[in-house]
Amino acid sequence: MEHLERCEWFLRWTLVRAAVRRYLPWALVTSMLAGSLLKELSPLPESYLSNKRNVLNVYFVKMAWAWTFCLLLPFIALTNYHLTGKASLVLRRLSTLLVGTAIWYGCTTLFSNIEHYTGNCYHSPALEGVRKECQSKQHCHREGGFWHGFDISGHSFLLTFCALMIVEEMAVLHEVKVDRSHCLYTAITTLVVALDFLTFIWVWMFLCTAVYFHDVSQKVFGTLFGLLGWYGTYGFWYQKSFSPGLPPQSSPLNLKQDSYKK
Repeated sequence: MEHLERCEWFLRWTLVRAAVRRYLPWALVTSMLAGSLLKELSPLPESYLSNKRNVLNVYFVKMAWAWTFCLLLPFIALTNYHLTGKASLVLRRLSTLLVGTAIWYGCTTLFSNIEHYTGNCYHSPALEGVRKECQSKQHCHREGGFWHGFDISGHSFLLTFCALMIVEEMAVLHEVKVDRSHCLYTAITTLVVALDFLTFIWVWMFLCTAVYFHDVSQKVFGTLFGLLGWYGTYGFWYQKSFSPGLPPQSSPLNLKQDSYKK
């Protein structure tokens, strides 16, 4: 338990700082552009991480929203109830996960439709010979063809959105003070460590996506959708009264709003 506490203390003051919330979006955009430039001008040699079947991609990134949802659910419930003692407020705050699910589903569906309507089925990866009898990506693959369309990077979108959402929700830790003897102490400490490690995985795999996969424009659009999903909720809508609201904080709301403008 002592090692877990030390890890939680270090991670808490690494990701919970206001500066992280303020500059992480810019860091993601910068790293995406730098990684994309490196991929175009001086591609890195293939590695384990450039293989789509690597463990982090298969068991984490492919289920990024499920991981984020399942860890934020108890974290938001425990921390918000500990601070407010109001079940109604906790349920209101948990609705952020429903909003996040709608954003995830809506964007991934949109990306899939864009790829469908802009794509064609080809005989080879070199895009030789259009197979006009295949009118969908699924049909194309069943027939052994290669579908090519404008494939907006779902990884860039989802990893951006998930990382920023976790960092926003962890801002509540500025207010949470739990005694070691309290029954919630171990649960909250464990969730903090898990969420911090998850955030590091999301950022690391975002960098890998920038360096190894997709065209520049596909990553730009993916990252842009992730940023819009984050800012449209935490930076705008959640600051209104008719919304799930921001994580409980003792500081005035206008200070929180100012952090998005700087």
